[in-house]
Amino acid sequence: NIQGMVTVWFEVETDGSIGNVKVVRSAHPLLNDEAVRVVKSMPKFKPVIESGMPVKQQFTMVVPFKLN
Repeated sequence: NIQGMVTVWFEVETDGSIGNVKVVRSAHPLLNDEAVRVVKSMPKFKPVIESGMPVKQQFTMVVPFKLN
């Protein structure tokens, strides 16, 4: 019966893969672990293109956990 919101920071690498996943705001250790697992399992992104070259980009995402 745990719920809350976990804020996760991560980088999208130049090839679109996700790296350097970190919990910025914690809710509970079990929720933190699940939020990191979910972010790491997301499919590849399209990398940001600047001046014709792909660049690394940073994102922050809130992962809500709510019981119904």
